[in-house]
Parts: sequence; C-alpha cells; structure tokens
Amino acid sequence: MGFLQRLFGIGRGNQGNQQQTTTAQQPAATAAPRAAQADAGQDIPPERMGLNGEYDQSGLAKRVAAAFDDDSQITDVDTLYVAQTGTTVVLKGSVPEQAILSRMAEVARSVNGATAVDTSQVTVG
Repeated sequence: MGFLQRLFGIGRGNQGNQQQTTTAQQPAATAAPRAAQADAGQDIPPERMGLNGEYDQSGLAKRVAAAFDDDSQITDVDTLYVAQTGTTVVLKGSVPEQAILSRMAEVARSVNGATAVDTSQVTVG
C-alpha cells in the first residue's frame, strides 16, 4: 500500500471517485463558491490543486503523497504522515533513518505549490 492509499484512501485508479465523494460531502455554502470560482475561469491556487486539476483543500498533501509513491528511492513508511498548512508541506511521525527523511523533504519541495517543508514533527530512528 502506498502513501496515497494509506493516508487518503485513494489509489491511482479511483481518483475521480474520490473527488465526487469529496464534493458531495462538502456543505453547499462552501461547494458553491468553489464551483463559481472554477466557472469564472479563475485559477485554483497551486496548494489547492487536486490530483486531477480540481479544487481540493488537501491537494498539495495528496500530490506530495503521490510523488512519494512515484519515487523509486522512497518506500512507504507507515509511520509517516503528510499534511499541509497553506503552501507548507508538514511531515509528521517517524522514519527509520535521516537519509529517508532528507529524500522525502527534497521530493516534497519539488511538488508545485510547496514553498516549504516542515519536518520538525518527525523523529528519526
């Protein structure tokens, strides 16, 4: 199981289904302005861009998780979690060694929309 599946419950094959579920679960008051924003041709901020180009509150975190899954040097560390605060990727949990954390931070920084990576909540060892 990869990061995307473990953290967000979605895999590469069911991304569209997840978006439909997410949209259906949003209150009408928050979903309508987002739909109007997309219809008006306004750009979605990079940190809110979902896996398929749709608006997604956790878009950056999901794209970072997908980037971890795509990187052959990173194996799924089931004790590490990915979140976001605005344009900052937040890694939480623990990793077995510093080299893995360094690689993950490098990959996370390379994802469009990420301006910083916070690893202060990760323990090594």
